[in-house]
Amino acid sequence: MLMFLVTAHEFGHFLMARRNGVKVEEFGIGFPPRAVAWRKVDGKWRRLSKKEWEHPVGSGLIISLNWLPIGGFCQMYGESDADNRRGSFGKASFWQKTKILFGGVAMNWLVAFLIFTVLAFMGMPHFLENQFKIDADTQVIATSPVTISSVVDDSPAQRAALAVDDEIMEARTADGDDHTIIKTTADLLDFDTEHAGQEIYLTVKRGDMIVTAPVRLNEAGEQYVLGAGISGSANYRSTWSAPIVGLGTTLQLTGETFKGLGTMLWNLIDGMAKQISGNEEARQQGAAEIKQAGDSVSGPVGIIGILFPAFTASGPRNLFFLVALISVSLACMNVLPIPALDGGRWLMISIARLRKQRLTKEAEEKIVGRSFMVILALALIVTVLDIFRLIG
Repeated sequence: MLMFLVTAHEFGHFLMARRNGVKVEEFGIGFPPRAVAWRKVDGKWRRLSKKEWEHPVGSGLIISLNWLPIGGFCQMYGESDADNRRGSFGKASFWQKTKILFGGVAMNWLVAFLIFTVLAFMGMPHFLENQFKIDADTQVIATSPVTISSVVDDSPAQRAALAVDDEIMEARTADGDDHTIIKTTADLLDFDTEHAGQEIYLTVKRGDMIVTAPVRLNEAGEQYVLGAGISGSANYRSTWSAPIVGLGTTLQLTGETFKGLGTMLWNLIDGMAKQISGNEEARQQGAAEIKQAGDSVSGPVGIIGILFPAFTASGPRNLFFLVALISVSLACMNVLPIPALDGGRWLMISIARLRKQRLTKEAEEKIVGRSFMVILALALIVTVLDIFRLIG
């Protein structure tokens, strides 16, 4: 699935390059060494022999399958901005280069939109508070009951004799004016918040028995209203609004991703700054912020070793939700102004255009090369952290 997402990204570059007059020399699935390759000759696709891999006869697009299943690539003719040959990337106009560079980003957002649309129609898992949905076209399908997982000492839940593993089925006010069937954790949280400080009645399934427990909720300003940890899951199914939900979820998660990147960056910078403080409490706080930044990042090892097994165990819908989320993350990361990524290359070309001069091949290679080394170093750090988390 990770390979599919990266290949889809490269296919976006491929489509935009072909549509804007830039020759693509090779589109590869996986990374070399090559396993097999084809080239279109006289209108027919012909498999290339191993002797032709280094010195193929003729010209034209090569499609290859490669042994390392870690993504894909789109090798364009004359990728340097300074290249001025006909059909090269460098010869393309600024607008054409913009479309080519961000074609991969658009493809990742498109993949996420399609997955979220299908999930909305079949039943969308909810992982975000106030996750996007159209209330008028949403059917809630409980996949596991709302269950008490913990009870706080001296809380309304404990005083009402609620216990771990109790399944909460219904909630109503003492006068009966508000009666709610509890299908999701949000249903119970919203009911408790709305009736904070009041006496309510919870219908609870405890083993084979159904009991009704009167509960005097805490006031809204207190630390907790009910004082019980709850768990439970539900899918939200849409019909005619599925494409709207797919688009809304993609946009919402894009915003949350950028917000998370900003928080992670701030925690890292602020945490490192506090490490040089003479105050022990500030240094401890800084260490916690750095740890939080590290815990919020995961690479392929963490995704494959930790996240994928957890999401697979909880069902295919949750797994495909994760795939769509990773697709959104790939799109957001490639928009960032880091020279080795699409957004960074576009920024370099834009600055050169504003200065009314072409970016030389030597300067571009130096900037991209150094940036790529930094990314590799960060990837190594993230991989090491993933391995420690996986062992733990």
